Amino acid sequence: MIFVGIDWSESHHDVCVMDADGKVLAKDRIPEGVQGVAQLHEMVAVHAEEPSDVVVGIELDRGLLVGALLAAGYAVHAINPLSVDRYRDRHRTSGAKSDPGDAKVLADLVRTDRHLHREVAGDSELAEAVKVLARAHQGLIWSRQRQLNQLRNALREFYPAALEALGTDLASPEALAVLEVAPTPAEGRSLSTTKIAAALKRAGRRRRITERAEEIKQALATSQLEAPAVLARAYGDVVRSTVRIVAEMTAQIDALAAELEASPLADRRSPWLGSLATVASPTRCRCGRSARSRAHRVHAATTTPTAPGGTPTDGPFGPSPTGGWASCTGAYGVASATRRSGRGQPSRKPRLDTYGPWDV
Repeated sequence: MIFVGIDWSESHHDVCVMDADGKVLAKDRIPEGVQGVAQLHEMVAVHAEEPSDVVVGIELDRGLLVGALLAAGYAVHAINPLSVDRYRDRHRTSGAKSDPGDAKVLADLVRTDRHLHREVAGDSELAEAVKVLARAHQGLIWSRQRQLNQLRNALREFYPAALEALGTDLASPEALAVLEVAPTPAEGRSLSTTKIAAALKRAGRRRRITERAEEIKQALATSQLEAPAVLARAYGDVVRSTVRIVAEMTAQIDALAAELEASPLADRRSPWLGSLATVASPTRCRCGRSARSRAHRVHAATTTPTAPGGTPTDGPFGPSPTGGWASCTGAYGVASATRRSGRGQPSRKPRLDTYGPWDV
């Protein structure tokens, strides 16, 4: 068995090949792309008889390079850069970073401690596509939350009546619709019940429209400390632009959630349905639908399925055989690629789409 450390960068990668005794067998700098992968295979072929004899350590868990290594049959371990920094002290007292040196550190790390680090699963193209969508979905939700935090801070600074009127869920269509037409305290006080009701209708509200509009009107009309008019107008411009950004981000989050739910992996016979069905729930809670309907969807998605023989399965929130850094939206059903079968020893799992509906 041989151990390969790859210190990657955008334009080239430093490679170190080491045997089981820690002796450096080869080292080189290879270019990015197909030529570099071919050069890496040539370096490895001199010292290994089978792809299964090759263990790779790299500070990546996805990407074209990792995909090529997995397709070749190598065992690839994703190493956290912070771990590499700690291991570097074993080799150099200065602790200074060196690309060729880090390649050697990675090779030695998987030689001695690979059981402590996650092995990347060789998922199919379909599973990888779902992970890409899930990561994008997560990223958009986190980005939207940062925008909402900025919006809440701005309202707290100059427009606390809006927070009183709209509550904590500023991402809801109703809150965005009201802030769009009343981004400043002065505009909020001037709104009539009819205009507020019209905004609520555009946001999708269907019940208690007039009553809710009156509640918002009374809250916006309450007395409060006010900023100077010029400063309030500046804050109002910030509120209006942030509202539009959040609205567009919410629309894109819904679109990605729909793509995830439409994935062939979301077969209704499979426990994977749970992880995909819950993907949209953080977003759909803000789409004006009733809490009862949302609760029904979540309950249906999280019900533990039963196998044909009557044996309950792990359900959608049990560990999944897929790997990768799963998004918060799919985290209930997407677990680590390596489930430990004993103390300290990971066991490799088949690819996600090789499982039957009751095998997870």
